[in-house]
Amino acid sequence: MTWGFLSTAHFASMAFGVLMIVGLYFLLRNRSDRVKTIVLGILSFSGMCAVVYNLLAWNSPLEYLPLHLCSISAVVLPIAVFTRNKVLNNLLLLWSFGSLFAILINVAVADAKILSWVFFFFYFPHVLEFGIPILMFAFGLAKKDVRCIGSTIGITLGVYTIIHFINLWINSYTLANNILDWQGNVVSVNYMYSIRPENPLLDFFYSVIPHSYWYMYLSVILAVVYLGFVYLPEIIKLVRRKST
Repeated sequence: MTWGFLSTAHFASMAFGVLMIVGLYFLLRNRSDRVKTIVLGILSFSGMCAVVYNLLAWNSPLEYLPLHLCSISAVVLPIAVFTRNKVLNNLLLLWSFGSLFAILINVAVADAKILSWVFFFFYFPHVLEFGIPILMFAFGLAKKDVRCIGSTIGITLGVYTIIHFINLWINSYTLANNILDWQGNVVSVNYMYSIRPENPLLDFFYSVIPHSYWYMYLSVILAVVYLGFVYLPEIIKLVRRKST
């Protein structure tokens, strides 16, 4: 059975992902902070395992560098869990949304067989990259700080800009040196989708702003709306404090 996009298996996997996170919450909620940190920390390395798998499995390392947002989250997540760094944990509240989006819009891996290694190393790391940052705050291991909204947006745009120039350099290098993929085409990378859209939502962004790099700035609007919702209680408290 293939995973599919908006198929029965796809919907079932999304429901199972929610149950995984809820189950982790109830399993750990009465444990000590030390146990919670150790368990979440160990699980947080699932994304790193996926990074290693992709680098080794496809024999095309330039195309599977950890430069997509979810892969960068995979690298940052263990550090955020074990250090409880406020900036990193607040940053992952936004970046974890990217992991959720990858599962919802799974067109790149929709043909993967359920229980295949491709499915395993895509699905479970993304579920945990979405759920663990939420659990960090739910358990009080990290604290939401509305002042981190600026650093979250700034770091995200900074990383995106750096990745865009890496895309340009890699594509220029592979073209100049005729480096081919398994299909015999010149390797062309599109990390963080800065060059071109690759799913329906990004297609819409590109139809509004038909320019590489710049079209993704429309996602900043979604990020601000999402962060506004996430930090709404803190924003309300801050406004009330300033008004008194």
